[in-house]
Amino acid sequence: MINVFTSSWALFLGMFMLMIGNGLQGTLLGLRGEIEGFSTLQISIVMSGYFMGFLFASKTVPELIRRVGHVRVFAALGSTISAVLILYPVLADPISWTVGRVVIGFCFCGVYVTAESWLNDASSNETRGQALSLYMIVQMAGIVSAQFIITRGDVSGYTLFIVSSALVSMAFAPILLSIKPMPAFGRTKPMKVTQLIRTSPLACVGMFLLGGVFSAQFGMSAVYGARAGFSVAQISLFVSGIYTAALIAQYPIGWLSDRLDRRILIIGVAFVGGFGSLIAGFFPASYTLALLSGALVGGTSNPLYALLIAYCNDYLEREDMAAASGGLLFVNGVGAILGPVILGYMLDMIGPAGYWLFLAFLMIVMGAYGLVRMVQRERSAEEFDQVSYSALSPSTTPIVTEMAQEVYIENEETAAEDAIAENSEDDTTATPSVN
Repeated sequence: MINVFTSSWALFLGMFMLMIGNGLQGTLLGLRGEIEGFSTLQISIVMSGYFMGFLFASKTVPELIRRVGHVRVFAALGSTISAVLILYPVLADPISWTVGRVVIGFCFCGVYVTAESWLNDASSNETRGQALSLYMIVQMAGIVSAQFIITRGDVSGYTLFIVSSALVSMAFAPILLSIKPMPAFGRTKPMKVTQLIRTSPLACVGMFLLGGVFSAQFGMSAVYGARAGFSVAQISLFVSGIYTAALIAQYPIGWLSDRLDRRILIIGVAFVGGFGSLIAGFFPASYTLALLSGALVGGTSNPLYALLIAYCNDYLEREDMAAASGGLLFVNGVGAILGPVILGYMLDMIGPAGYWLFLAFLMIVMGAYGLVRMVQRERSAEEFDQVSYSALSPSTTPIVTEMAQEVYIENEETAAEDAIAENSEDDTTATPSVN
């Protein structure tokens, strides 16, 4: 992994700064919206705008890259992000912020697609798995660092918006000055949702429900914290705990995923997250319980994202995996758009407890549906031959999910070659010599 970082340090540094900027604006808008007097529903609509732009960009940005090239798209989207971040405190009204969030979501998705395609091109067959792991660590570290920065500034002023804008602007310098432009890439057409549902109903339902969970974590955690009466420092630590737990839990759950029936693991992890949410749901003003529940939900929901993709791949041929991943990302994006709006309504009707009840409902429904699917669809011995688990972040694009499929295929081919070599050695050893 050290060699991977050394060869692509500029890309990872740039992505780290981009994630700080994105993490800043996600939490900052929730806190600033409270100061500006926005209603909970208005803030929730603002937050859903990001996921709408992100989903739309995943369909259109690859075409832009093919037309004008990576560098131009990268620079144009980066400049737009920086400008919108500066305009947030100037145009402090719900409509302007919603439009800004749609634009920001579109641009960040485009930036991720471009940067991740560079990462894929810079990785060899031997280093692609390490590059994916390091990329996910950089993403989480950027979001957690953003929460620390928020505690050092004044949410009611302009400084934090300027810092966010400056970080995004500076992030492009190391990337553009050190990485050669790539040729345009081909885009995999996502599998139709109807075909995905026939292949794996549990993966589709689970990804839709997870979309609501992720949007609550990324956009509405600060709103919940403000409604519960937490300080800015407490809210920042709360959000950091969610993403730190997500990073820590990925690898042990991934290890279990390659050794157990994934449906059992999906059900168990979903129930842990769901009932963990209820801990704080009964005492929403308790900061200690909020930290505990936040860690449980973050540590279960993020690994579930990769688990569901891997589970769906168990029922697919290799050539269909990338297309299916793109379709699952679309399903997840639809859930993410609807999530903040429903959660905003619940916060208005129930109060801070609505945040935890919303998360608990989604996670418990996922676990319960998994139980239903186990009764309806028994796995044969052949189907239990599972693909390898790859840790993935919910903020990734189809580029990274396709990289994960390439890692799986390469690992399978290597394992098959090793098995053939071992069998050949055994045969040679077993053959008696003739004198």
